[in-house]
Amino acid sequence: MFVRIVKMGFYKRNIETFLSNFNENKHQIRNFKGCKFLELYRDKNDPTIFFTYSHWETEEDLEKYRKSDLFNSVWSKTKPLFSKAAKAWSVEKLESLN
Repeated sequence: MFVRIVKMGFYKRNIETFLSNFNENKHQIRNFKGCKFLELYRDKNDPTIFFTYSHWETEEDLEKYRKSDLFNSVWSKTKPLFSKAAKAWSVEKLESLN
């Protein structure tokens, strides 16, 4: 399993549109084959910065999602809202404590 982290910056005027789009699609994303976890965070010091954290069974599962109609639909509505280019990282979870 690995974690995908995506950092996104939005123009203030576009934040509600982004949140609405995320809320409309979050369950479909979370239920996509291989996705085991999905969270949305907002930066504490800059309210225009958001992060998604998603856990995936395999890199292949993430790539299938990234090539899916669902991703294309969500991303085509999200990308124009950015104030700067999104950044993404795929990281391997080494340890987790509860």
